[in-house]
Amino acid sequence: MQSTYFKRFRMDADLTAARPSRPLQSGYRFVAWNEALVDIHARTKFRSFSREIDALVFPCLGDLEGCRRLMREIRNKPGFLPAATWLIVRNDPFGELEWCGTIQGVIDRFGMGSIQNIGIVPDQRGLGLGTALIERALAGFRGHGLRRATLEVTADNSRAVRLYQRLGFRKAKTVYKVVDNPLSADAVRTGEPLAAEPACL
Repeated sequence: MQSTYFKRFRMDADLTAARPSRPLQSGYRFVAWNEALVDIHARTKFRSFSREIDALVFPCLGDLEGCRRLMREIRNKPGFLPAATWLIVRNDPFGELEWCGTIQGVIDRFGMGSIQNIGIVPDQRGLGLGTALIERALAGFRGHGLRRATLEVTADNSRAVRLYQRLGFRKAKTVYKVVDNPLSADAVRTGEPLAAEPACL
Protein backbone atom coordinates (compact mmCIF):
# COMPACT_ATOMS: atom_id res chain seq x y z
CA MET A 1 0.00 0.00 0.00
CA GLN A 2 1.30 3.44 -0.93
CA SER A 3 1.62 6.20 1.61
CA THR A 4 0.97 9.91 1.20
CA TYR A 5 2.64 12.55 3.33
CA PHE A 6 0.78 15.70 4.32
CA LYS A 7 2.70 18.76 5.40
CA ARG A 8 1.35 20.39 8.55
CA PHE A 9 2.31 23.56 10.36
CA ARG A 10 2.59 23.78 14.11
CA MET A 11 1.68 27.37 14.95
CA ASP A 12 2.09 29.31 18.20
CA ALA A 13 0.57 32.53 19.53
CA ASP A 14 1.54 34.86 22.36
CA LEU A 15 -1.33 35.27 24.84
CA THR A 16 0.22 37.98 27.00
CA ALA A 17 -1.39 40.81 25.05
CA ALA A 18 -5.19 40.76 25.26
CA ARG A 19 -6.99 41.11 21.92
CA PRO A 20 -10.54 42.36 21.46
CA SER A 21 -13.05 39.60 20.71
CA ARG A 22 -15.36 39.75 17.74
CA PRO A 23 -19.05 39.72 18.69
CA LEU A 24 -21.30 37.15 17.06
CA GLN A 25 -23.86 38.20 14.50
CA SER A 26 -27.43 38.58 15.66
CA GLY A 27 -29.14 35.22 16.08
CA TYR A 28 -25.97 33.33 16.99
CA ARG A 29 -24.74 32.55 20.49
CA PHE A 30 -21.94 30.75 22.28
CA VAL A 31 -22.71 27.64 24.30
CA ALA A 32 -20.25 26.84 27.09
CA TRP A 33 -18.96 23.34 27.79
CA ASN A 34 -21.33 20.93 29.46
CA GLU A 35 -20.88 17.18 29.85
CA ALA A 36 -24.22 16.62 28.15
CA LEU A 37 -22.87 18.24 24.96
CA VAL A 38 -20.21 15.65 24.06
CA ASP A 39 -22.36 14.21 21.26
CA ILE A 40 -23.30 17.67 19.95
CA HIS A 41 -19.60 18.54 19.70
CA ALA A 42 -18.97 15.23 17.90
CA ARG A 43 -21.83 15.72 15.43
CA THR A 44 -20.80 19.30 14.71
CA LYS A 45 -17.20 18.19 14.25
CA PHE A 46 -18.33 15.48 11.81
CA ARG A 47 -20.45 17.93 9.78
CA SER A 48 -17.52 20.36 9.70
CA PHE A 49 -14.76 17.96 8.65
CA SER A 50 -16.29 14.97 6.85
CA ARG A 51 -15.75 16.40 3.33
CA GLU A 52 -12.53 18.25 4.08
CA ILE A 53 -8.87 17.32 3.64
CA ASP A 54 -8.51 16.84 7.40
CA ALA A 55 -10.83 13.82 7.16
CA LEU A 56 -8.16 12.26 4.97
CA VAL A 57 -5.26 13.28 7.20
CA PHE A 58 -7.17 12.13 10.32
CA PRO A 59 -9.70 9.48 9.24
CA CYS A 60 -11.70 9.69 12.48
CA LEU A 61 -12.96 13.11 11.31
CA GLY A 62 -14.68 11.47 8.32
CA ASP A 63 -16.71 9.12 10.52
CA LEU A 64 -19.35 10.06 13.10
CA GLU A 65 -18.35 7.30 15.51
CA GLY A 66 -14.74 8.35 15.08
CA CYS A 67 -15.70 11.91 16.03
CA ARG A 68 -17.51 10.62 19.09
CA ARG A 69 -14.44 8.67 20.16
CA LEU A 70 -12.24 11.68 19.53
CA MET A 71 -14.45 13.92 21.66
CA ARG A 72 -14.33 11.41 24.51
CA GLU A 73 -10.54 11.25 24.21
CA ILE A 74 -10.26 15.05 24.30
CA ARG A 75 -12.64 15.26 27.26
CA ASN A 76 -10.61 12.68 29.18
CA LYS A 77 -7.23 14.37 28.68
CA PRO A 78 -5.76 15.54 31.99
CA GLY A 79 -5.46 19.10 30.68
CA PHE A 80 -8.96 19.39 29.21
CA LEU A 81 -10.07 23.01 29.66
CA PRO A 82 -13.83 23.70 29.62
CA ALA A 83 -13.17 27.47 29.42
CA ALA A 84 -11.57 26.91 25.98
CA THR A 85 -14.25 24.51 24.69
CA TRP A 86 -17.30 26.05 22.98
CA LEU A 87 -20.10 25.60 20.51
CA ILE A 88 -21.91 28.18 18.40
CA VAL A 89 -25.62 27.71 17.82
CA ARG A 90 -28.41 29.61 16.10
CA ASN A 91 -32.14 29.17 15.67
CA ASP A 92 -33.01 28.32 12.08
CA PRO A 93 -36.06 29.90 10.35
CA PHE A 94 -38.26 27.13 11.78
CA GLY A 95 -37.10 27.69 15.36
CA GLU A 96 -34.89 24.60 15.46
CA LEU A 97 -31.39 24.75 16.92
CA GLU A 98 -28.64 24.63 14.30
CA TRP A 99 -25.19 23.81 15.68
CA CYS A 100 -22.76 25.83 13.60
CA GLY A 101 -19.28 25.45 15.06
CA THR A 102 -17.15 23.71 17.67
CA ILE A 103 -13.77 24.19 19.30
CA GLN A 104 -11.95 22.30 22.05
CA GLY A 105 -8.94 23.33 24.10
CA VAL A 106 -6.56 21.56 26.46
CA ILE A 107 -3.46 22.49 28.43
CA ASP A 108 -0.62 20.46 26.95
CA ARG A 109 2.31 18.92 28.83
CA PHE A 110 4.38 22.06 28.24
CA GLY A 111 1.79 24.29 29.91
CA MET A 112 0.56 25.78 26.64
CA GLY A 113 -3.03 26.14 25.54
CA SER A 114 -3.59 23.68 22.71
CA ILE A 115 -6.52 24.01 20.32
CA GLN A 116 -7.54 20.47 19.42
CA ASN A 117 -10.07 21.06 16.66
CA ILE A 118 -12.01 23.99 15.33
CA GLY A 119 -14.78 23.26 12.86
CA ILE A 120 -17.47 25.35 11.18
CA VAL A 121 -20.22 23.54 9.27
CA PRO A 122 -20.05 24.29 5.52
CA ASP A 123 -23.17 26.46 5.18
CA GLN A 124 -22.06 28.74 8.03
CA ARG A 125 -18.59 29.61 6.78
CA GLY A 126 -17.54 33.13 5.89
CA LEU A 127 -19.53 34.71 8.73
CA GLY A 128 -16.66 35.17 11.20
CA LEU A 129 -17.69 32.22 13.36
CA GLY A 130 -14.27 30.59 13.22
CA THR A 131 -12.60 33.81 14.32
CA ALA A 132 -15.09 34.20 17.15
CA LEU A 133 -14.54 30.62 18.38
CA ILE A 134 -10.76 30.93 18.33
CA GLU A 135 -10.89 34.25 20.19
CA ARG A 136 -13.21 32.71 22.79
CA ALA A 137 -10.85 29.73 23.27
CA LEU A 138 -7.81 32.01 23.54
CA ALA A 139 -9.63 34.08 26.16
CA GLY A 140 -10.24 30.84 28.06
CA PHE A 141 -6.52 30.01 27.95
CA ARG A 142 -5.61 33.54 28.99
CA GLY A 143 -8.10 33.45 31.86
CA HIS A 144 -6.39 30.29 33.08
CA GLY A 145 -3.07 32.15 33.25
CA LEU A 146 -1.54 30.60 30.13
CA ARG A 147 0.98 32.66 28.18
CA ARG A 148 1.09 30.80 24.86
CA ALA A 149 -1.26 28.84 22.63
CA THR A 150 -0.56 26.31 19.90
CA LEU A 151 -2.38 24.43 17.13
CA GLU A 152 -1.62 22.37 14.04
CA VAL A 153 -3.01 22.90 10.56
CA THR A 154 -2.62 21.07 7.26
CA ALA A 155 -0.49 23.27 5.01
CA ASP A 156 -2.87 22.80 2.05
CA ASN A 157 -5.65 24.43 4.10
CA SER A 158 -4.44 27.91 3.13
CA ARG A 159 -7.64 29.62 4.24
CA ALA A 160 -7.21 28.30 7.79
CA VAL A 161 -3.50 29.19 7.80
CA ARG A 162 -4.32 32.79 6.86
CA LEU A 163 -7.02 32.97 9.55
CA TYR A 164 -4.63 31.77 12.23
CA GLN A 165 -1.99 34.24 11.09
CA ARG A 166 -4.51 37.10 11.33
CA LEU A 167 -5.20 36.00 14.90
CA GLY A 168 -1.53 36.17 15.87
CA PHE A 169 -0.36 32.61 15.26
CA ARG A 170 3.07 32.15 13.67
CA LYS A 171 4.59 29.03 12.11
CA ALA A 172 6.86 27.39 14.67
CA LYS A 173 7.56 24.01 13.06
CA THR A 174 6.75 21.93 10.00
CA VAL A 175 5.72 18.31 10.57
CA TYR A 176 4.57 15.55 8.24
CA LYS A 177 1.65 13.19 8.73
CA VAL A 178 1.72 9.90 6.85
CA VAL A 179 -1.56 8.53 5.48
CA ASP A 180 -1.79 4.99 4.10
CA ASN A 181 -4.96 5.55 2.04
CA PRO A 182 -4.03 7.94 -0.80
CA LEU A 183 -7.11 7.00 -2.87
CA SER A 184 -9.22 8.89 -0.35
CA ALA A 185 -7.71 12.18 -1.55
CA ASP A 186 -9.75 11.98 -4.75
CA ALA A 187 -12.89 11.14 -2.77
CA VAL A 188 -12.45 14.30 -0.69
CA ARG A 189 -12.04 16.42 -3.82
CA THR A 190 -15.01 14.86 -5.67
CA GLY A 191 -17.35 14.59 -2.67
CA GLU A 192 -17.64 10.80 -2.87
CA PRO A 193 -17.84 8.71 0.33
CA LEU A 194 -14.53 8.35 2.13
CA ALA A 195 -13.02 4.90 2.43
CA ALA A 196 -11.43 5.79 5.75
CA GLU A 197 -11.02 3.95 8.99
CA PRO A 198 -12.72 5.73 11.90
CA ALA A 199 -9.64 6.11 14.04
CA CYS A 200 -7.29 9.00 14.74
CA LEU A 201 -3.66 8.04 14.35
